[in-house]
Amino acid sequence: MKRREFIALVCIAAAAWTLPAHAQQPAMPVVGWLSPQPLNASQHFIDSFRKGLGEAGFVEGKSVAIELRPGGGDQSLQERADDLVQRGVAAIMAGPPPAALAAKRATQTIPIVFTSGADPMKIGLVSTFNRPGGNATGFHIQFIQLVEKRLALLHEMVPQAARIAMLVNPANPEAETTVRNATKTARALGLDIKVFNANTAGEIDTAFAALVAWSAGAVFIGPDPFLFRRNAQIATLAEHHVLPTSSMERGFVKTGGLMSYGPDLQDLYRRAGLYVGRILKGEKPADLPVQQPTKFELVINFKTAKALGITIPPSILLRAKEVVE
Repeated sequence: MKRREFIALVCIAAAAWTLPAHAQQPAMPVVGWLSPQPLNASQHFIDSFRKGLGEAGFVEGKSVAIELRPGGGDQSLQERADDLVQRGVAAIMAGPPPAALAAKRATQTIPIVFTSGADPMKIGLVSTFNRPGGNATGFHIQFIQLVEKRLALLHEMVPQAARIAMLVNPANPEAETTVRNATKTARALGLDIKVFNANTAGEIDTAFAALVAWSAGAVFIGPDPFLFRRNAQIATLAEHHVLPTSSMERGFVKTGGLMSYGPDLQDLYRRAGLYVGRILKGEKPADLPVQQPTKFELVINFKTAKALGITIPPSILLRAKEVVE
């Protein structure tokens, strides 16, 4: 055999040897993002989630792909969850409880990481906090546990407001507990509190008309994903009726609300990205304990306070993470 023919045969054999190995390289894992919130309201959380994935060693476009299924459009939340399962994603990052529950209904095997304001044991996402036991784990945001702190801060900001209107979504599974905690705290602070229900945009308008007629001195917004999505509407109504407001979500202050106090949700989504990274490396959701927030933030809108004629107490200013001008 001539030398040239021998070299050619060696090259062909080498190519044949390497082709199957190349074909067997694992495909880039795909992570689904599922949320009831539209993309423009979720982008900062998505960015934080990407950051957490990066810290875990997964860079989008290089070692992981993210399939976004935000709110909006013609598909229902359940249809979007089913789409991700059919797509064969490696894990699902599910936002508030409606998304996590939709993902849980869609699959009992694909890992799910959630961020839930509702108690994940009570709504059936996990068996226990320490040993979730199924295909879901994540973060309990503790909305209910913060009611006492938030109401005390609102009272400190506007001590002259003796009547507090509480805006609640009655469809929220934690609504009853939220109201019970707020009522107990209001009683201890010597405040009169009254609940006004709303779970549609029209009902928010109706609730504000009723609470104004009741002569409310301030509005305490119950922790709920639907109410968070109506931040702009609520802030506009509060401004029109010259009412101080308190929310748990900092986005409310950005739209003109007076104050917010709650977990640093962007840090929570970063940590969720780390959790998904651990799962992609082989850990099981059943063995990863449900975690809780470690960072909290008080945010004040200085412009709104000025428009309401409120002088922000120094004790509040000292604790504020951010004062929006």
